[in-house]
Amino acid sequence: MTRPRSRTEMSPALDGGAAEPAFDGGVSLPVLGRRAPSPGVAHAAPAATGLQAVLLDMDGTLVDTEGFWWETEVEVFAELGYELAEEHREVVVGGPMSRSATYLIQATGADISLADLTVLLNSRFIERIGRGVSLMPGARRLLTELVAHGVPAALVSASHRRVMERMLVSLGPEHFALTVAGDEVERTKPYPDPYLLAASRLGADPACCVVVEDTATGVAAGEAAGCPVVAVPSVTCIEPAEKRTVVTSLEEVDLPFLRSLITPVH
Repeated sequence: MTRPRSRTEMSPALDGGAAEPAFDGGVSLPVLGRRAPSPGVAHAAPAATGLQAVLLDMDGTLVDTEGFWWETEVEVFAELGYELAEEHREVVVGGPMSRSATYLIQATGADISLADLTVLLNSRFIERIGRGVSLMPGARRLLTELVAHGVPAALVSASHRRVMERMLVSLGPEHFALTVAGDEVERTKPYPDPYLLAASRLGADPACCVVVEDTATGVAAGEAAGCPVVAVPSVTCIEPAEKRTVVTSLEEVDLPFLRSLITPVH
């Protein structure tokens, strides 16, 4: 379903994929995501029914960084002597580092190991975001609203922990009950593991947790976990589907809307 464009109850904003391997149905959760510090914030215990938690992607969803990742990849490969075509961007967007880096090495034939390229891309990306990161329109207002109403939020990203920690400086760790990074689960997006882990750590039913994502990879992970999904496309188009709502901006997303996506249990 698509999100209605005009809504009188919306709070005002305060801040100015390629095909994936088929999900095999298994769940592997060997590593727990580290809880972000939340000084002065009390997270209410999830209710038995209704919205229990909101699980949010990071890059391209809360922070305007999907373009940064692509610019970093283009820059690094140029230094290696290779030019990345725009068609490669649609393949790597939203993907975990292991998949994106492996694809780019294979596509270009670059003489660099996956381990070395991963370190290089992460380091260069952290340098770039150190010069400043903009939040997506509506992101800070939404996070503030969730905290004010005691709705636990989890930050769930395919980015590595060192990147996430730097991004939390801009996002504010106090907005999140916990965080799960891509290098803290054996299988990251598009597998459901990160979202299942987040729901489990929050003591919530995945069916009562709304996932907010910007890429097809992330949407696939949220849906495989059994969560209603709100898609806010950043680079590639995402079509509406059952239990998937597509919006154009987080400015269209508020607590009443999120609560409306949870199917009542009779």
